Amino acid sequence: MTDHEGERRDLAAMLQPLVRNLIAAELPVLAAHGVSMWGYAVLNALDGEPMRTQAALAQSIGADKTRIIGTLDELQEAGLIERTPDPDDRRVRLLAITAKGRRVRRAVQSAIWANEDRLLAAIPEPDRAAFLRVTRTLSALPREEIVGSHEPKA
Repeated sequence: MTDHEGERRDLAAMLQPLVRNLIAAELPVLAAHGVSMWGYAVLNALDGEPMRTQAALAQSIGADKTRIIGTLDELQEAGLIERTPDPDDRRVRLLAITAKGRRVRRAVQSAIWANEDRLLAAIPEPDRAAFLRVTRTLSALPREEIVGSHEPKA
């Protein structure tokens, strides 16, 4: 596939600077709400799915299950999530977002989306809708489909 300037760049090479800058734009918003990037990922994962185990949560957001503990501690101390022992297995902790956590998540998301809307306004509406549709489709692909046979063997 080519574009009007010749060979196109790799997707990662095109998207990485954009993602890096989007993250940089999100950091002050997150800080203003007292949430880390991982904390925001946790709140997003828990909103809509009331309870899940810490291991399942870590897997769903691509975090190491041992390293996510500190983030969960911070969120719990701030009253944004609850961790309760699973009645069927006391070694397992079930997670739920609190009403306060839901308010913080929505406030953060609103501020992030406002900046994204500002950026997207530079793109003509039909292209903007197509970009969002394609981005949604690609981001929903399972890791195995993206990595394919290129993933290093353990």
